[in-house]
Amino acid sequence: MKMVKNIFFTLFFLGLLTPFLLLGYFLTVEDYDISSLKEYKPSLTTRFYDKNGEKIANIFEDKHRYYASFSEIPPRVIEALLAIEDTTFFEHPGINIDAIFRAIIKDIKAGKLVEGASTITQQLVKNKLLTRDKKISRKIKEVIYALKLEMVLSKEEILERYLNEIYFGHGYYGIKTAADGYFRKKLHDLTLKEMAILVGLPKAPSTYAPTKNYEISMGRANRVIARMYALGWIDEDTYNDALLENPQVFDDTLTQNSAPFIVDEVLRRASEFGIDDIKSGGYEIYTTIDMRLQEAARESLKKAYDMSVKRIEGYEAREKRRLQADQELEQSTDISLLNGALVSLDSKTGDILALVGSVDYQKSPYNRATQGRRQPGSAFKPFIYQVAIDLGYSGATELIDIARTYTYEKDGEELKWQPKNYEKNYKGILTLREALVHSRNLATINLVNEIGLSALLKEFRKFGIANLPPDLSIALGSITLSPLELAKYYTSFANGGIQVEPNIVRYIEKGSTTVYEKTERTRFITEETQAYIMTTILQDVIKSGTGRRANVKGIELAGKTGTTNNNIDGWFSGYSPTIETVVWFGNDDNTPMHKRETGGKIAAPAFAMFYKSVLKLYPQIQREFEKPTGIMEVNIKGKKEFFSDKSRPPRVETEVNAEETLLF
Repeated sequence: MKMVKNIFFTLFFLGLLTPFLLLGYFLTVEDYDISSLKEYKPSLTTRFYDKNGEKIANIFEDKHRYYASFSEIPPRVIEALLAIEDTTFFEHPGINIDAIFRAIIKDIKAGKLVEGASTITQQLVKNKLLTRDKKISRKIKEVIYALKLEMVLSKEEILERYLNEIYFGHGYYGIKTAADGYFRKKLHDLTLKEMAILVGLPKAPSTYAPTKNYEISMGRANRVIARMYALGWIDEDTYNDALLENPQVFDDTLTQNSAPFIVDEVLRRASEFGIDDIKSGGYEIYTTIDMRLQEAARESLKKAYDMSVKRIEGYEAREKRRLQADQELEQSTDISLLNGALVSLDSKTGDILALVGSVDYQKSPYNRATQGRRQPGSAFKPFIYQVAIDLGYSGATELIDIARTYTYEKDGEELKWQPKNYEKNYKGILTLREALVHSRNLATINLVNEIGLSALLKEFRKFGIANLPPDLSIALGSITLSPLELAKYYTSFANGGIQVEPNIVRYIEKGSTTVYEKTERTRFITEETQAYIMTTILQDVIKSGTGRRANVKGIELAGKTGTTNNNIDGWFSGYSPTIETVVWFGNDDNTPMHKRETGGKIAAPAFAMFYKSVLKLYPQIQREFEKPTGIMEVNIKGKKEFFSDKSRPPRVETEVNAEETLLF
C-alpha cells in the first residue's frame, strides 16, 4: 500500500514537473528571437489623396496595412477585444494558467488539441513568429515567446502590435485598415457595433467577414457586446442600442485606385521625392490632382475619341458607296491604333489638376501624357510669334505669306524644300495676328527668316526648350515634346509671361513627419503686357480661326491647334484665365490618322468638353482675362488691336490742316 502511494505521488509530482521540464528543454535548445516584435516595423500601405483630401488609392507590396498607434485606438475597442478574447489580459504574465489547465483537461478528454487557451500575447506570437500547426512543440514555443515578450514590452505596446498585426479578413491587416475598408471610417468614428464586428473577426476572418456572411458576423458582434454587458463594461441602454444596429458594410477593392495614371506617375517619380520604399513605407501622398476634373478629363477624352471613330467610319462608308461595287478602298484607317492624352494645369502654380494618359487605362496603361513624345506641329508656332512680339512686333505687323523654295544639302546631295500652307494657297501680305489665327505656314517661315534663325534660337533659350532643330523646320513644330512638356511651356502665355514647373505632388507625410514638400520653380519669359498680346491673338484662334471647335460659351479661352504632316498628330493647347489644358491624339505607331482628322477637329472638341465640365463643377471660376496695365487698345480698320510700350502701334501718315485750331 505504501509503495502504491509512493508511486502515485511520484507520478503526480512528475506530472506537475513535466511542463516545467519541457519549458526548460525548449529554452535551452532553441533561440527565441523576438526582435521583430520588439522593434516592430511592419510593411505599411501608402495612401494617395487628391488636392481636396479625397483618397485616390492604396498601394502596398504584400499586405494592405495602415498603422494605428495606441493613442489612436479608442478605449472601447480595447474593452471589446479583451471582453471576447482575454478578459484578464492586464493581470497575467503572458499566459493564463487557469485557462491552460482547463484546456488541457478538454484536450485529454478529446484525445487531441481542441482548445488553445491562448492569451492575446500568445495570439500575437503565433501570428508573427510561429506557424499555425497544432503541435505540442509549437504550443510550448508559443508560451515561451509570450513570456519573453511580456518581459520587454508593456501591455499597451503588446495591444498596439496585436491590433496592427492581426488579419481581419478581406485582405485587411490591422484594425485601422479594416475600419477604413469595411466601414470607410476612421477608428474614432466607429460605433460600438462596428468595433464589435472588428474585434470578433480575428478568430475566423473568413467565416465572420461581414462582406461575405453578414448575419454570422452580426451574431459574433452581438456576442462581443453581450460579453461586455455581462462584465459590466457597458450599461443596458448602450447594450440594447448596439444589438439593434445594422452597420453598412462596403465591399471595396484593396487598392481603391480611382486614378491609376496619377498613381503610376507618382511611382515613376518616387526617386525625385527621395523615397525608395514607396510601396511599403506607409506614406500619405497628397497630390495636386482634382478628382472631379480628373474624371471630367477622362470623359472628355473618351467622348472626343468616340466622335473621331464615328467620323472615320462615316468617311469610309461614304467613300465605299462612291466607289464601284467591285472596288476597294486604297487604304482603310486602323482605328485600333488611335489614342489620346490630356493634361490640365493650374496656370499660376503649375499644379497638375488632371492627367489622362490614354483613352482607356485597362486597355493601355502607357502614359502618353508624360512619356509619349510627338511633334506639336502648329501648336508650337506661338513660341515663335512670342519671340517676335518680344522683339517689338505686334498683332498689326505685316508679314509676307508667299511660297519659297529652299535648297539644302543632305548626305552630299542637294535637296529642295517647298513648304505649303494647309489650305494650299497664299495671301501675299497679312498681319501677324491673321497669320497665327489661321496658322499660315508660309508666313511663319518667312517670319523666322526675317528674325533670323540664329537669333530665334538664341531667344528660345529663355523658354528652356531642349533639342531644338537648327533649321527652318522649327517653324512647323518639328521638335518632339510630351503633352506635359508642351503644357509647361504654354504656362509662359497662360501665366502672364512667367513659366512654371508642373507639380503632381503637394507634400508627402510619414506619420507626423513631412518628408517632401513641393517648391514652386518659375522662369521669367517676358513682360505681362507682351504675354497678354499673345493671349488676345490665341483668343482669336478660338473665336474665328482654326480652333473654333474649342469655343465654350460663358468663358474666355485662348489656344492653338496643331496638326503635323500627313495628319499624324492632332493637338489643341490652350487656357482659360486660370486653367491650362493640352490635348493630343494620334496613332501609337506614328502612322497617319484619317486624312480629315486635324487638331482642330479631333483635339479641340475634347478641350471644349473639358471646360464645359469645369464651368459646371466650378461656376465661380474666373471667366475673363485681366488686361494688365500698359496695354493700349487701338481700332485699326474696324478691328481692335493691342499694343504696349515695346509693341507699338504702326505709324499712320495723315495730312495736317494748318488752319485747324488746336483745342485745349
